[in-house]
Amino acid sequence: MNIIIRKFTASDIEGANSVWNEVVLDGIAFPQKEILDENTGMEFFTSQTYTGVAVNEDTDEIVGIYILHPNNVGRCGHICNASYAVKSDFRGNHIGEMLVKHCIDKARESGYGILQFNAVVATNRPALELYKKLGFVQLGVIPNGFLMKDGKYEDIIPHYYVL
Repeated sequence: MNIIIRKFTASDIEGANSVWNEVVLDGIAFPQKEILDENTGMEFFTSQTYTGVAVNEDTDEIVGIYILHPNNVGRCGHICNASYAVKSDFRGNHIGEMLVKHCIDKARESGYGILQFNAVVATNRPALELYKKLGFVQLGVIPNGFLMKDGKYEDIIPHYYVL
């Protein structure tokens, strides 16, 4: 399997929506509840500072995606935020790590100074382990900050990384 990360293009919309919507439907990691269709997906992915897709070059299949965008405005506009999704069949192959590293580079290129994650769900062990490995700093715990799909609340752990 040969994975490359590249900029999202309009021809990626079906695969990008599929990967993104899978995580939304799982209801355990992304705050979004709305499923993207062709129109809303195009608007969403093209409105970001950068949207990257992980492509399996052997099959030309999109197996991961990330979005990078400002976390705030004005005097805090140097802080960015990102979200990452990997197709369930491809998890455990370090694609998430590739996406995060690519995102860090794009954030620097875009002039951001800090990458901040507002809501890493405390039960998302793979994400927590990856962010620790890459040098992200945890900021504490927000009790019951995330509504899980089953209706229960879970803690969230904000993180940051100085670019």
